[in-house]
Amino acid sequence: MKTKAVVFTKPFTAEYVEKEVAEEPGPREVLVHTAVSTVSPGTERAVISDIPNTGGHKLHVFPRQAGYSSAGVVVKVGSEVTSVAPGDRVLVFWGDHQEYQMKSEDRIVKIEDEKISFESAAMTFISTFPLAAVRKCRVEIGESVLVMGLGLLGQFAVRLLRAAGAAPVIAADPVASRREEALKGGADYAVDPFEEGFAEKVKMLSGGKGVAAAIEVTGVGAGLDETLDCMAKFGRVALLGCTRSSDFTIDYYRKVHCPGITLIGAHTNARPKEDSYPGWFTARDDIKAVLKLLAMGRLDFSSLSYDGNVFSPEECPAVYDRIVNDRSFPTLAQFDWRRVWEK
Repeated sequence: MKTKAVVFTKPFTAEYVEKEVAEEPGPREVLVHTAVSTVSPGTERAVISDIPNTGGHKLHVFPRQAGYSSAGVVVKVGSEVTSVAPGDRVLVFWGDHQEYQMKSEDRIVKIEDEKISFESAAMTFISTFPLAAVRKCRVEIGESVLVMGLGLLGQFAVRLLRAAGAAPVIAADPVASRREEALKGGADYAVDPFEEGFAEKVKMLSGGKGVAAAIEVTGVGAGLDETLDCMAKFGRVALLGCTRSSDFTIDYYRKVHCPGITLIGAHTNARPKEDSYPGWFTARDDIKAVLKLLAMGRLDFSSLSYDGNVFSPEECPAVYDRIVNDRSFPTLAQFDWRRVWEK
């Protein structure tokens, strides 16, 4: 059958195209009609710009399907599928910006609570990336935590830390609108890392000794360097932001070794595949945890979604042009595929 999709056809080019998708599921497959898909700005900017991770490894092959976090309605299921049925509202992780998706059952999670919107559900998988970082830092109730970088992952980190009982949650970003967004999302303080005396201010806000933990989301050396200046002795730093620059000149002896700082790799691939255990949850279990928190009102993603950052998939060329070139582009961008349904 034919379906519409957002595809990176070559570097710096996103196109709304028609492609083929299987109409009948295999035994363990699920056909989903996508309602909303969420753009991951950092990852998708790097992919469409053909920027490798540090080390020069070229991972981007074009044309390339875009997207990886979406939600929709089950259309058909394979003969061995047991967790969902036609008509169920579901979340798709490692899904696509595509109207119809055929995915393995192990990439599908049922949205049990009707109060959870497709918009929030489509953000859930991306939100589990900072959730894994929060878990790995073993944040205790009442501990001070710094979030360095307030793009989409940083905004989720602020909200998750609030739900986890961190206090205070200190958010840092040079963009004023992002700091304001973090304050609305639950940060206790929001600070410009470029302002003079930044580290001293963070230490003052955290009681004078520095923060107990930090989620570093910038992925750049300067961001990590400043984060280390803000840490309390024996602090933990989760390295969540993908490093796409090799410009790291850290004084490890003075900033890591002597104060006993723990640096933790927190990429989403650094998680168990099958069984969760304290501090280390599978993607599926983290997704279910976020859905539960959303259903119970402990988390609220609705403030991140508004008319100005929801687009028709047909607008994808302009959306990605702005993601690449306009740093004032909204933190969150979503494609509303229901607009395609109506045509």
